[in-house]
Amino acid sequence: MSSQALTEMNSQQRPPDQQQGFVSWFRNSSPYIHAHRKRTFVISFGGEAVLDPAFANHVHDLALLSSLGVRLVLVHGIRPQIDERLRKRGITPGFYRHLRITDDAALQCVKEAAGLVRVEIEALLSMGLANSPMAGAKMRVISGNFVTARPIGVIDGIDYCHTGEIRRVDQGAIQQQLERHNVVLVSPIGYSPSGEIFNLCAEQVATDIAIALQAEKLLLLTEQKLLDPDNGQLLQQLTTAQAEQFLEQHNHLAASIIHPLQAAIRSCLGGVLRAHLLDRTQDGALLLELFTRDGSGTLISSTPFETLRQATLNDIPGILELITPLEEQGKLIKRSHEHLEMEIDDYTIIERDGLIIGCAALHDIPDSDAGIIACFAIHNDYQNASRGKQLFATIRSQARQRRLKKLFVLSTQTMHWFVERGFQPAGLDDLPSALRRQYDHKRNTRILCLPVEP
Repeated sequence: MSSQALTEMNSQQRPPDQQQGFVSWFRNSSPYIHAHRKRTFVISFGGEAVLDPAFANHVHDLALLSSLGVRLVLVHGIRPQIDERLRKRGITPGFYRHLRITDDAALQCVKEAAGLVRVEIEALLSMGLANSPMAGAKMRVISGNFVTARPIGVIDGIDYCHTGEIRRVDQGAIQQQLERHNVVLVSPIGYSPSGEIFNLCAEQVATDIAIALQAEKLLLLTEQKLLDPDNGQLLQQLTTAQAEQFLEQHNHLAASIIHPLQAAIRSCLGGVLRAHLLDRTQDGALLLELFTRDGSGTLISSTPFETLRQATLNDIPGILELITPLEEQGKLIKRSHEHLEMEIDDYTIIERDGLIIGCAALHDIPDSDAGIIACFAIHNDYQNASRGKQLFATIRSQARQRRLKKLFVLSTQTMHWFVERGFQPAGLDDLPSALRRQYDHKRNTRILCLPVEP
């Protein structure tokens, strides 16, 4: 290699801080890489996504997922492509209850749109140019008649004609293709045993396939983020019950968000572990959602994504991982694995997707009606929310249940946080005798006290 080439290569290298950031991100993503390997993900996206020039970026990310061993089933929509063909024929698209009325003319447009979109997606998935994200991907894409359907029929006097609903998913055929490391591409088309063709809702197809496969995840690329109408903030996680309540309270939502949210709810109730609503306009939304702990979209699950609960022995490694940096900084006294084992019943933790992000212990002080809060810690990445407040409220509730009269805290660097929650400075003489004998004068720990209200 010439010296000029070496100079150019060195000049293109990342600065050291960027290099370290990349290394940290890659290391932190490794648990997810291991967890996702050989798992089945069903990914749904609308026809709008396919029309967007940035869709190629999503295809690159799909290729990366496949190369990491994720089993992919892709379900695409065709609504804008159908509408465009109808308009060219001078026909106004017909809808009722957010579902298309597919008459004979519309069915012809459905077939044309489905065929064209499927071929375009297959072409993108087949790319393998050198010096591109798809280099060496060699993805094999399989399509087929995996969905058997029947007509919806007449509802409220409206004949939906060739609009159908799913009767059966050929789970075995799809699974066979996935085991052969093929990517399965499914169009929103269903077939009847008599050879009829039915237009289907893409989100419903993705949901039924995810349930039939008992997929690990259903990921729905949406046209917009799911925002809290009260503050405009992204709703990061909802249980199925919360999501159903959200739909009931906000019935003015656009169909582009109603369908994905309904699909997410139904999939989780049908046995899919998690469903994700992702804004398809965000570059890298899939990777951010799947390989970072906080993700980029809205997570729907039957059980809470983040829980506050009593600790168990299995949580000790996670607690140690959380508190060790704080011990090194002198904010907490050192605790051994054995020490935690003996007192684990006193600990309450906050767990987020398998990571312990908060903990606190409430120890009864012998021969007194007081308790002491110990090992109170919140992960650095989660200190800007109200988790510390929630954890403290739980500890105070436990103190009431134990009929304690006072709560003590011994702190070196976080006194103000407790003072803001009603604690008052106290002296050594205010401590119960058992705690006074254990007081470490070398640490010069500040003593704070809070009466426990009944």
